Amino acid sequence: MTHNSLITGPKIALYEPDIPQNTAAIIRTCACLGAKLEIIEPCGFFLTDKRFKRVVMDYMDLSHIEFHKSSTKFFEAKKNQRIILMTTKGSLSYTKFKFNSEDTILFGRESAGVPDNIHKLIKNRLKIPMSQNTRSLNIASSVAIVLGESLRQLKFL
Repeated sequence: MTHNSLITGPKIALYEPDIPQNTAAIIRTCACLGAKLEIIEPCGFFLTDKRFKRVVMDYMDLSHIEFHKSSTKFFEAKKNQRIILMTTKGSLSYTKFKFNSEDTILFGRESAGVPDNIHKLIKNRLKIPMSQNTRSLNIASSVAIVLGESLRQLKFL
C-alpha cells in the first residue's frame, strides 16, 4: 500500500524518548503507515545525532511530527481527546480494546516508562501480552504492533 497523505486515524505519542535509533524507527513506521507522531520533549538526544540520522534516513521529510515542549503542554493540547497509555502495568490487552480514529496512543520512555502522575491521568492503560519471564518489547516493535492493530480495527489497513 502506498499513499501520500496522513491517515486521519490514531496518533502515536512518545514521552521524552531517550534512544535515538528507536525514535527514528518509529518515525519510519509512522511515515510508512500514514500516522501522525507526537513527541513530548525533552528528548534524550538531538535530532542531529548520527545514530538517529542513520536509521531515520529520508523519512523525516515524509513524516508528520508535532513536538510538545512538555507533558503539561501535551495534556493541554489533548484535553478533549482520548489518550491511551501503553504500559507493562496495564491490565487490558490492546487486542481487547476498541480504538477510535481520534485516539492518541502514548508510549513511555524506553528507560523508565512514564511517571506515576501521568499513569494516574490516563484512564485507558493497555498492555501487549508477552511470554512469562520477559519484561518488555522494544518500543519500536510495540508501536508497530499497536498501531497496526488500531489501523486494522479502523479499516485503514
